[in-house]
Amino acid sequence: MQLFQPEPLELLSYDGQVTYMGPVLDTASAMNYYEILMKDIAWKHDEAKIFGKHYITKRKVAWYGDHEYDYTYSNVTKRASIWTPELLALKNLVEKRSNTTYNSCLLNLYHDGSEAMAWHSDGEKTLKKYATIASMSFGAERMFAFKHKQSKERISIKLMSGSLLLMQGVTQEHWLHRLPPTKKPCGPRVNLTFRTILI
Repeated sequence: MQLFQPEPLELLSYDGQVTYMGPVLDTASAMNYYEILMKDIAWKHDEAKIFGKHYITKRKVAWYGDHEYDYTYSNVTKRASIWTPELLALKNLVEKRSNTTYNSCLLNLYHDGSEAMAWHSDGEKTLKKYATIASMSFGAERMFAFKHKQSKERISIKLMSGSLLLMQGVTQEHWLHRLPPTKKPCGPRVNLTFRTILI
């Protein structure tokens, strides 16, 4: 596995810090991890309870961590699975690049460009406040967008396979983020967000 150290790109000029590290894995390693994640992760359709209604998404998710603890978002509680060897290797890589430790990872599988994520911020009470959230992408390249909650300024960036994005500090308080849908033909994308939850 060849590791890259591209020049970091700072995306925000105020009210938070988002750093795009670019690809931190070579193309072959990123593809190998993508294939393993697609095959070995315990994927399940995501669920949400919104205004009393129960929704099941086409997008699939998985939750892994140090222990089998619970994590709740969108009014749905999930139980973590224990790290796979590949996820542990990626966690170690991300911890070195971000100089931060993590105890959990939320994984999302988007099958094509029609599957997306709406505007939101990661502000669950179980997340450690102001802790770094490290996002790794594998598979299809997709645009990722930020929108300031007050000024409505928008910033977008294309996330490459094997790349690392860090959201730090007060970013979640002031900015929303989303994965927009696209009509351009594209294959599946796997996203890993390494987090620190309070136990």
